[in-house]
Amino acid sequence: MTHASTRPRRVSPAEVRSRVGEPDVKKRDKTLDHIGVYARRFIAHAPFLTMATADAEGRADCSPRGDYPGFAKVLDDRTLALPDRPGNKIADSFRNLAENDGIGLLFFIPGVRETLRVNGRAYPTDEPDVLARMQTEAKRPVLALVVEVDEVYFHCGRALVRSRLWDPGSQALADEMPSAGEMAAAQFAPGADPEAFDRRLEDAYRKLY
Repeated sequence: MTHASTRPRRVSPAEVRSRVGEPDVKKRDKTLDHIGVYARRFIAHAPFLTMATADAEGRADCSPRGDYPGFAKVLDDRTLALPDRPGNKIADSFRNLAENDGIGLLFFIPGVRETLRVNGRAYPTDEPDVLARMQTEAKRPVLALVVEVDEVYFHCGRALVRSRLWDPGSQALADEMPSAGEMAAAQFAPGADPEAFDRRLEDAYRKLY
């Protein structure tokens, strides 16, 4: 597989706005500066979120976070906390937040088309009272991430509808997907054929779409 040596043209912010148009006033005004009652309920039922951070140079990172529904705890209407469960120990998010405290969260509830976006600033804590609220099966996290909320709003479900993310037929493709371990091993194996993987998935997608 070859890659183009030239970069596509960069579109200016003014051009972007001229192409996409102005946002609907009603939708724009749905943004809150606090965690309202419906957002609180959404967070209480969400078992999964994605978390975006960036370092001082603007290099971005997005990682998944998941646990029992409601693992993210609303401390008050402007603050929530996330447990730091065991993972790969790379701690990219913590490193980024030490340089740039901006954070973006996207909450998901399985089967629900809409998502909840929360933007703000974050920092790690080892406050015992906060960690105690996140204890599960006698296991308490050693750290939590406190998020000071700036923006909260519900995002429409078009992306999830288009992607058929919750469609059981789409989930059947998981049977065709090699595990991360298999892909990592094949990547460094002599004579690895990643195009065989592409062909396998393309055949499965043709059956679905």
